[in-house]
Amino acid sequence: MDNFLLVGSGGREHAIAQALCAGSKARLYVAASSNNPGIAALCMKAGGEMKVMDIHKPALVAEFARCHSISLAFSSPDATLEAGVSDKLISLGIPTASPTRAASRLEWDKAFARKLMKKYDVPGQIKYGHFKSEKKACEFIDALGGNVAIKPVGLTGGKGVRISGIHLPTIQDSKNYAAEVIKSAIGGKGGVVIEEKLDGEEFTLQAFSDGTKLYGMPLVQDHKLAYEGDTGPNTGGMGSYSDSNHLLPFLGAHDYFEGMRIMTRTVNAFFKETGGHFRGVLYGQFMKTANGLKVIEFNSRFGDPEAMNVLSIFKGDLYSSLYSLAQGSMKIDGFFEKKATVCKYLVPEGYPVKSLTGQKLAVDLPNISAHGAKVYFASIEEKDDGELYTLSSRTIGIVGIADTIKEAQEISEAACAHVKGPVWHRKDIGTAQLIQKRIEHVKSFSARLAPANHDVI
Repeated sequence: MDNFLLVGSGGREHAIAQALCAGSKARLYVAASSNNPGIAALCMKAGGEMKVMDIHKPALVAEFARCHSISLAFSSPDATLEAGVSDKLISLGIPTASPTRAASRLEWDKAFARKLMKKYDVPGQIKYGHFKSEKKACEFIDALGGNVAIKPVGLTGGKGVRISGIHLPTIQDSKNYAAEVIKSAIGGKGGVVIEEKLDGEEFTLQAFSDGTKLYGMPLVQDHKLAYEGDTGPNTGGMGSYSDSNHLLPFLGAHDYFEGMRIMTRTVNAFFKETGGHFRGVLYGQFMKTANGLKVIEFNSRFGDPEAMNVLSIFKGDLYSSLYSLAQGSMKIDGFFEKKATVCKYLVPEGYPVKSLTGQKLAVDLPNISAHGAKVYFASIEEKDDGELYTLSSRTIGIVGIADTIKEAQEISEAACAHVKGPVWHRKDIGTAQLIQKRIEHVKSFSARLAPANHDVI
């Protein structure tokens, strides 16, 4: 019997665990940071075990793996990759389908990723600067006319990015935030990356990587801003949607292939630079602009919530697929259904500023299932009384699946009504009105789009 170790216990990991159990008979073992009830139930059903621990300590995770004779491991959250959990498991001879600390640097060191792209002439580059000096950072902001995106170099859980005109009303606000990132070591002591502000539509392309070749997944569009109409502070993602043709309503097949070309070039550039392979899941955050596709950032893992969109329609054996990546030989045993998906995240009252925690929720799973929706538990815990309670981050992802985005949105929205308690969600995600806004935005600059480069990947 195969024993699979999953590190992590959020909504993304619930989606991974569910997809694994649906297509494989492997026992599921989970090194968790909290008592996720959905994942715990899957472990019990699959004859495994979930153990709550400090998942950022490689030695603890490795000991858990050793005790259960793990035959394949997957470390999921970004911070565990930076902590070197994959490296420790690999050092014990355990096949591991998540990138090493060095490979995941594409995510946890934004300056490294930008420099790598520049050195190896990877398409999708933008103007940027990396600074540890407040004075030089402010000078660069002035040089870009104040139209900037400001990012801590290190990990911030998706909440550290600030955009001029959205989160930063004035040039002085941008300078103040850049100085704060440096002085307060937001995201670590690596400094701040300042990039030109782009005009376009963002989207996500996730792909399996064996270190040389990539296998792309359906395109997804996430919604980072907290409130309806794309307003409010940044979040880890309030919800996302995908289309049945695996593209998006404002994108064509050439955009998909260009994104794959950029990601493949990046993986190959990483090998040329370091001699190491990127094995696992690579996530490209792109923006379609009047000057073609531009790279916003890379992540070295599944997205959250984007994992819920793609894994909810994956049909096949995820265990054997991930095992092939760990062996450096791409053999994806399965496919993604031609279905549309809409994910809506229910979050605690007060999120993302100050979440109301420890609040009891009533989740009517039978009625949610009756609508045809899937539920992924995230920042939620089951206490000894058998009740579910909110934690500090996003609580539950609910995914509608159908032939069209419209139908999937309606399923997701109807299912959200069967979660009772102090939680809320963005009702506009996946709606025709919001999607039409995206389409019109792209149309406004599509006539100026540069010809796509169709070089072979």
